[in-house]
Amino acid sequence: MRKNIVQRKHTHEGGRAAHTNPLQALRRSVMACLLWEKEFYEDGETIAERIQCLAHQCAPEDVALMATEARLDFKLRHAPLMLVRELARHPKARGKMIGDAICNVVQRADELAEFLALYWAEGKQPLSKQVKAGLACAFRKFDAYQLAKYNRKGAVSLRDVLFMVHATPKDKQQGEIWRQLVDGTLPAPDTWEVALSGGSDKKEVFTRLMRQKKLGYMALLRNLRNMHEAGVDTDLVKGQLLEGAAKSKALPFRFIAAARACPAFEPTLDEAMQRALSRMDRLPGKTIVLVDVSASMVGTRVSQKSDIDRLDAAAALAALVRGISDDCEVFTFSHVIERKPAR
Repeated sequence: MRKNIVQRKHTHEGGRAAHTNPLQALRRSVMACLLWEKEFYEDGETIAERIQCLAHQCAPEDVALMATEARLDFKLRHAPLMLVRELARHPKARGKMIGDAICNVVQRADELAEFLALYWAEGKQPLSKQVKAGLACAFRKFDAYQLAKYNRKGAVSLRDVLFMVHATPKDKQQGEIWRQLVDGTLPAPDTWEVALSGGSDKKEVFTRLMRQKKLGYMALLRNLRNMHEAGVDTDLVKGQLLEGAAKSKALPFRFIAAARACPAFEPTLDEAMQRALSRMDRLPGKTIVLVDVSASMVGTRVSQKSDIDRLDAAAALAALVRGISDDCEVFTFSHVIERKPAR
């Protein structure tokens, strides 16, 4: 039997596919998925297992860089945590690489506990020196408000993490905050969830938080319908949408979801999305955008908690690319390719 033959790659539909090396395959799996979320051709567990396997076939330096890029540039949360977990288990990872990567990836206080829960998902095991160092470094990033906001009940708590990593506070003030965390005496954060759970009036809560600049942009997008139905001043809401757009981390499909939930703000949301594009570098020259409109894109939600499917997300990204391109053409494809004129 001949062994010296080219092994051909094929897509899920049986079409011929390009060959990829482990690093390319890892990048595609990480950057194109929300961890453990089902896709049309694969379930979330299969994707997670592939990420685990591929991470150990790549150089640890590349895994560390990809985890940081996925979190900071692509704004993903769980896939980067998976990558740094596998980096911590990588036989060739050395020195401060692991600790630095964990510290870079953990950008929200609840990710401290999420990482540890993920690390122990297959059974508790001792934490290496570098894992402890990375979590301790990350712990020092967060103030009292952030720790109180994300101090949730779960299999692993922030208190557990603090005890496990033996972090040293950067000053006396932070030491006092950590003591309050351990004792359970951190002041309740001034958030819309806390205020509404206490029975406060919706209109008053959202109006106050917006005027005091305490309502985050994602919370603003998610609560548009609540605010509209509660009678919050429309001009105030529109002003907040436009003012915070340029600095927001919201992906394009978030604006679409908000417009569907509350059509009254659709024109403002469209302008806000365009402002969000203003911070991005423009694409010079000719740009071609291909949007998959086949059956696999329709009715497959981007996540279990979302009402936006992959076609919505793809269309939003196409609009984003067109908005930052000097010269752009958009095509859709399934069985045929069609050029879509600019509106």
